[in-house]
Amino acid sequence: MRSTAAPLDGIGTSHRFTRSAWFLAFMVMGTIILTMSAKAKVPMWPVEMSLQTLAVFTIAATFGLRLGMATVLLYLMEGALGMPVFQGTPEKGLGVAYMAGPTGGYLAGFVAATAIVGWASDRGWWRNPLKIGAAMLLGEVAILALGALWLAYLLGVDMAIAYGIGPFIVTDLVKLALAAGLATVLGGFIARLSRR
Repeated sequence: MRSTAAPLDGIGTSHRFTRSAWFLAFMVMGTIILTMSAKAKVPMWPVEMSLQTLAVFTIAATFGLRLGMATVLLYLMEGALGMPVFQGTPEKGLGVAYMAGPTGGYLAGFVAATAIVGWASDRGWWRNPLKIGAAMLLGEVAILALGALWLAYLLGVDMAIAYGIGPFIVTDLVKLALAAGLATVLGGFIARLSRR
């Protein structure tokens, strides 16, 4: 009977130290991917897009709940400590001051989305792009809702709707579909490697 857990659950299960080393390596690799996805600029109007939701969803679906959450929280900790890991850093500020700015709600949304998608992945949903895509859609709602709520607090409801939700809907759905396909392909590949 095949396991339904997240693809990386089988990594290093024969020895606790090996498993911890693998998990630490994947966490660091995940934060590098998140940083690179934040710096990848897709010119759009009225706001510039990044590839972060694609990275967040793919990491959550491939890593599962615990490792995915640990990775995203490590990424946020790096940013809070002043490392230029976020979109627009260091030009638009660094550290906690940057995180309290207009993108703060979206960063919190990454945590919520990772919890949702990671939970689904741990139940084997990564094997089916439609099921994991449904979890990602819920994650997307969480990201946009938290992002818009924080923007509404900072700038007002009209600005939050115009700049915090509208510009992201179509492009984020495309990134979501890509992430669902990537998670299924990468998950199968990693699951095979981890169980050898």
